[in-house]
Amino acid sequence: MEEDSPSEALFSPLIEHAIELSAQWHDGTYRKGVWRDPAFEVPEGEEIQIPVIAHLAAVASIVRRAGWGEVPVAAAYLHDAIEDINQHGQRLRRKQLRDAVGAEVARLVAQVSEQKLDDDGEMRPWRARKEDYLDSIRTGSPDAAAISLADKIHNLWSITQSLEAGEDIFAALSGAPEAQQWFHGAVLDASTHHDDPRLDPMRERLQTELDRFDTALRRTE
Repeated sequence: MEEDSPSEALFSPLIEHAIELSAQWHDGTYRKGVWRDPAFEVPEGEEIQIPVIAHLAAVASIVRRAGWGEVPVAAAYLHDAIEDINQHGQRLRRKQLRDAVGAEVARLVAQVSEQKLDDDGEMRPWRARKEDYLDSIRTGSPDAAAISLADKIHNLWSITQSLEAGEDIFAALSGAPEAQQWFHGAVLDASTHHDDPRLDPMRERLQTELDRFDTALRRTE
């Protein structure tokens, strides 16, 4: 397990930069589900949405609590930055990310990023993207597997929360329920190619979320 000195554990300029960059890049973009009533009055004609940065913070928190240091935590904040376009339709290039936060962070982000577009700039098939992603998790570093597990824990938790709130979440998702079950289970399996003990509780939690998801699906049948 990586250990920081007491002063380093209090504040990391690298993580702060990652938070800043992820908040800037994903500004004005939102999650696909909402499962809580707003805690404040929403102006008439508006609807409450969950900013993407909330997901990124949750994923980074899981990675940090599982025992990883500042580089994987910074990468967790930025794990969707290469994949997702910003509100202006731009894509962040890996070189731009590397120049901003360094090669180590950029390498980890690349390992947990899907290649969504083909050589002609067209969207690749869902299954092909996922298969390549799984290969990257199997052959990448334990740090990348940790980010992937944290991402899938929170994604599947969010899907189940939406289901339990009565939302038609699958109308917004690319993969059908069976596809989501396959993919999250396959990520869990891919992570077993790494024997870092910090991954064990993360795998256990993802299995818990898979079980919750299965139960929620059966209730909606």
